[in-house]
Amino acid sequence: MRRRHLLIVCLALALVGFGVFAYKVLWLGFPVRPDERSETWRVEARVTFEARGAPAKLQLRVPQSAGDLVVVEQNFVSPGYGLTTGFERGNPTAVYAIAMAEGMQTLYFRALVSRTLLQRNPPQEQAPELPVPNFGDAEQVAAQNLTEAARAQSADRETLAGFLLARLKDGKPTSEVGLLLGPVPSTLRILNVAVDLLRLAGVPARTVHGLTLEPERRQAQFIHWLEIHDEGRWRPIYPWENRSGPPPATLRWWHGQLPLAQVTGGTKLHHDVSVSRAYEHALTTAVRHGKQLEEKLVEFSVFGLPLQTQAVFRALLVIPAGVFLLVVLRNVVGIKTFGTFMPVLIALAFRETGLLAGVVFFSIIVAIGLGIRLYMEQLKLLLVPRLATIVIVVILVIFALSLLSIKLGFDRGLSIGLFPIVILTMTIERMTTIWEERGAGEALQQAAGSLVVGALCFVLMSSAYVSHLFFVFPELLLVVLAATIALGRYTGYRLTELRRFKPLAR
Repeated sequence: MRRRHLLIVCLALALVGFGVFAYKVLWLGFPVRPDERSETWRVEARVTFEARGAPAKLQLRVPQSAGDLVVVEQNFVSPGYGLTTGFERGNPTAVYAIAMAEGMQTLYFRALVSRTLLQRNPPQEQAPELPVPNFGDAEQVAAQNLTEAARAQSADRETLAGFLLARLKDGKPTSEVGLLLGPVPSTLRILNVAVDLLRLAGVPARTVHGLTLEPERRQAQFIHWLEIHDEGRWRPIYPWENRSGPPPATLRWWHGQLPLAQVTGGTKLHHDVSVSRAYEHALTTAVRHGKQLEEKLVEFSVFGLPLQTQAVFRALLVIPAGVFLLVVLRNVVGIKTFGTFMPVLIALAFRETGLLAGVVFFSIIVAIGLGIRLYMEQLKLLLVPRLATIVIVVILVIFALSLLSIKLGFDRGLSIGLFPIVILTMTIERMTTIWEERGAGEALQQAAGSLVVGALCFVLMSSAYVSHLFFVFPELLLVVLAATIALGRYTGYRLTELRRFKPLAR
């Protein structure tokens, strides 16, 4: 029963850790590699109009996240204008307003768009109530004839919309189609008429306007397609014969027959949209995405802390990785060390001095301290004064080594002041005790084991990949905790013992 309880605890911790990790990677787009960069696009809409010397108001439709494209940041540049945002007919809309304006006015909207791994499917919703189009007498007859013919040759809403769209694209100017479309119809005109015909047939439909995010594009043009409401979802129908969908990286901007911008109190309204591609650190984009979604997981994470505190936790959060490696090396491999966590603390000191210099300075300090400690046996000091004496000696040795190294032009020596002095003191005391009780060989073996484990922990903890993983995904510490608890019940042979017990296996 106890074993089952242990397995349940370990499995629960691992599932929670991996679950949060997968959510942040797949949904929020947090990068797994420290040097990973994400492809982003900067979209800018520039709107100009001439004010009449009276109150002016501009309504601008703004894009929203859809599919695998996410609007991670928005900026509205409107000197002197008040700004409100909201929704109009299901479209996010920004309203610029000013009490008095005269002459040419220029307003800007900028957005940063990024791609995510997961597709965002819109939730199911009830069929909206859309206005029925108001045709003239002749147009009404033509529209009814087209819809009745389409119904007779369609099996469902999708085939009905496809048939109407095909008839409108291929119709002759002198036919009923020409009466509805006009002499030289554009793609947008064809789609708007198709929407009117579908609504006349009782099918909710709307026109959708999107922008293809190309690497560099000034005066970018919108593309358009059709959506019908079927089985609780809006289903797209594309007017292009040579493809089954819009071009890759097409940002959905707004839907409906309203224009991109509308102005009140002004004339000569004009807008142009430009797109530029950039690459930035994927971590920055992911944090922006999480904050834009108002994700509590990002708000109450390490990224919600001040930058100086983040730097502290970048070093602290990697310590459990070194501790787990220490558990493996001691309980599974069987390497002997002084103390339990001393090698991990030494590895932290190695982060400042470097591995080679740290091993050299550690060996020198311990050797000098050990010699003085063996000499102090003749003085017959009590425990507390003896430890205090060793602390003073260790500090004097560190000070002397720092002075000597700087005189020799070796700047690394200045970093040995970060060595854990108390740990060095206890290491010297522990090594002396083992030297007296078990001999010099056992003491040197444990000293070498401590250096080897400390060096391996340093290599792991100084890895940029490991540091990035535990800093960005601290929930992985739950997985490390589960693995550590599981190893806590390991009672098998250590690897270093296999050779000693090999005759018993025969």
